[in-house]
Amino acid sequence: MITRPLIRASFIGVVYAALTACQPAGEPNSADPAGQAAAPSKPVSADPPIYDTALSLDSLYTVPSIAGTPPRAAAWSGDGERLAFLWNDAGRPFHDLWVCEAADCTPRRLTRHGETASDRITDTGISEVVWGETGSQKLVYVLGGQLHGLNGKGEPVTLDSQRASVHQLSRSPSGQRIGFVDGGPVSPRYFEFEPGGGLWVRGTGTDAEAARQLVPTEHDYQYVESHQWSDDGRSIVFIMADRGAVPEREIHYVYNGEKQIRRVRRAFPGDPTTRRRIGVVDVDSGALRWLDRRDELRPVWGYDISADGTRLLVNESDFLIKEHVIDVYDLATGARSNFLTRADPANVIPGWQARWAPDDRGMIILTDRDGYYHLYYKAAADTEPVAITAGEWEVESFSVDPDEELIYYVANTPHPAERHLYRVAVTGGEPERLSRRSGTHQPVYSPGHERAAVIFTNDTTPPDLYLNGLEPELEGVQVTRSPGDEFDALPWATVRYPRFNSHVDGTELVGRLLLPPDFDPEHRYPLVVGSIYPNTVRNRWGGGSATPIWGLDQHLVARGYVVFAVDVRGSWGHGRAFSQGLLGDYGGIDTDDLESGIRHLIGQGFVDPDRVGIWGWSYGGLMTLMSLSRKSDLYAVGVADAPATNVWHAFPEQMWVMGEREGADYPERYERMSALYQTDGIEDPLMILHSTADSVVMFSDSLAFTEKLIAREADFEFVPLPAASHVWANGDLTRRRFGYRKIVNFLNEHLQP
Repeated sequence: MITRPLIRASFIGVVYAALTACQPAGEPNSADPAGQAAAPSKPVSADPPIYDTALSLDSLYTVPSIAGTPPRAAAWSGDGERLAFLWNDAGRPFHDLWVCEAADCTPRRLTRHGETASDRITDTGISEVVWGETGSQKLVYVLGGQLHGLNGKGEPVTLDSQRASVHQLSRSPSGQRIGFVDGGPVSPRYFEFEPGGGLWVRGTGTDAEAARQLVPTEHDYQYVESHQWSDDGRSIVFIMADRGAVPEREIHYVYNGEKQIRRVRRAFPGDPTTRRRIGVVDVDSGALRWLDRRDELRPVWGYDISADGTRLLVNESDFLIKEHVIDVYDLATGARSNFLTRADPANVIPGWQARWAPDDRGMIILTDRDGYYHLYYKAAADTEPVAITAGEWEVESFSVDPDEELIYYVANTPHPAERHLYRVAVTGGEPERLSRRSGTHQPVYSPGHERAAVIFTNDTTPPDLYLNGLEPELEGVQVTRSPGDEFDALPWATVRYPRFNSHVDGTELVGRLLLPPDFDPEHRYPLVVGSIYPNTVRNRWGGGSATPIWGLDQHLVARGYVVFAVDVRGSWGHGRAFSQGLLGDYGGIDTDDLESGIRHLIGQGFVDPDRVGIWGWSYGGLMTLMSLSRKSDLYAVGVADAPATNVWHAFPEQMWVMGEREGADYPERYERMSALYQTDGIEDPLMILHSTADSVVMFSDSLAFTEKLIAREADFEFVPLPAASHVWANGDLTRRRFGYRKIVNFLNEHLQP
């Protein structure tokens, strides 16, 4: 029994006016209060009334959502004249099927399944949609794991009741057939598998060709991971993943008063990992050929069938992503030849992409060979790549228009937080910017690249669907309006993007800063650094996170906090030297980057240096614990959510950063990056939250961490969340509000906003 008064391990059931200066078009407001004298300390005003009403956690996390339900899964008809997408115009979680004509952009709802559905946030409705034949109204979609479509009267009908775990819908070039996978890792907790996982085809109409299996699987842990049709529709290339050799582990927990056991295939560093075979199958005959890969343990980052259907490029690397390789296969004979090989012993980000150039004349390759991820044209295996784009910014994705010999791409310029649309000739030249509004643009191009369906969002605008005509200076036309009517009237946080230099090596860093709308530079505000993670500095609603922290951030700002995130080393978009700074240094240079940002804000005078808190989830939890251990004088409190305390239990892919489990500096290298071995420096109040059924970060690792804290009689609280997944905040709304309320109350207690 714990009796010492310092131990609180309670297992609960579970800056200023200049910042508003105008910025160049398309660039977020990044004015930075550098060089100003520190403001005098002054008590912060009482809680604004809005904190108790519209910006409370109960109001921000409810159904219907005040921020609306983002549209998703945009799909163009074969002629590029119509667009199908999934949406809910009432802010409820269930997505129904909608269409709009490219000519007038007026959305029209085709299904009403959501009218009889529950409001559980896990019941997200229709998951995928594809069009049938060009010029027809045929649509095929997935609901509840089954194939559905529309009959001649436009009424929803079930197309196939025999298969119940359908996903990966794909449309043949003619639209007469669709491909899909039935079974495999379809659960959100992706370590769990449904039986099956093979590749199927069928016709698109209600009276069309019945479903038939093209590629079967041999056991339950084998599944088709992805597939692509050839341009003539005669064959499909696919990747067959096999997790049969991955160790099976048991996750023990208690739920509803009963012991539960989940068995998952979960590898640790050094364990056997997923094997991947590449096959090509003839759609009519079912004839199957397996291609001879260099090593089936090598990850595949993409593949592309040539326009004439004779060759396949495979974009891959070694497991530790230190050698990038593009191989070409002759699909008739299976013969393999090398097109590109490039080694980089310090690489930590696999951002490579490759597509065939127009008329199959070489390849368009996305690589960071010159320091930043840019587009290159490589005509043949024995020629050097020629740069198409260049600059101290990076290309995120691209699409090739073979008819016009143009490349459409998304890049983080003119500011690291932005994602804008551009196009450039295959031969290079000055790129044309096709999006104007500052924020994040995610395009789905029509078949002929005449238009793009764009999901647009920025710091003040939740995601919505726009149609972009892909011409310079032409603004997209808004198709959906997702936020509720009251959204625009609320005092949301003001977002800024300060730049500052690392206090360790002088590298320029950028942060994302949330300020109260009535920000007063003469106040000293408490600062919450978090939720910390790589790639958090994004001009989009909620910033950059896999968890729904947008409401938590807004609630904290309304409560009187300043909230701050930093693109730490290892983040994409800042160049190779920046990302490679993380190599072998989890919990080291990344936490130094956070400290640099905090020092910068304190130097502006509006942050109280005695009231700085930090919190993060998963890897962010590791950074939180390492920050508290290494920099206890900097922080007043910390919250670690599902913290990855033990890198020996990380994913094998974390070896990209951690390195092999061998060498002269092993195991000291792994111990240095594991918070489990850094508990002695933790002096600040700490809260740990963790789901008991987490199969990504082991709950037992948090227990091991708390054992060490208890042995030191440390001051901490522990909040277990029963039976939830690693991303527990994405599940039940009641649990989300409970967990976020625990975080807020703990921060309030120690930072006193």
